[in-house]
Amino acid sequence: MLRDYARHFNEHRPHQGRSQLAPNDDPTVIPLPATRIERRQAVGGLINEYRRAS
Repeated sequence: MLRDYARHFNEHRPHQGRSQLAPNDDPTVIPLPATRIERRQAVGGLINEYRRAS
């Protein structure tokens, strides 16, 4: 379980002090989404909802 936490902390969890990068992220690589994402505004634009575009 501790190994799972360390892996998440170092590979997936964004860190504010590193511009939202995880410690093991390469800062020269910009990840692109695998699919297109659509945004829909709800509650008069107060809330944004996101989903995969079909």
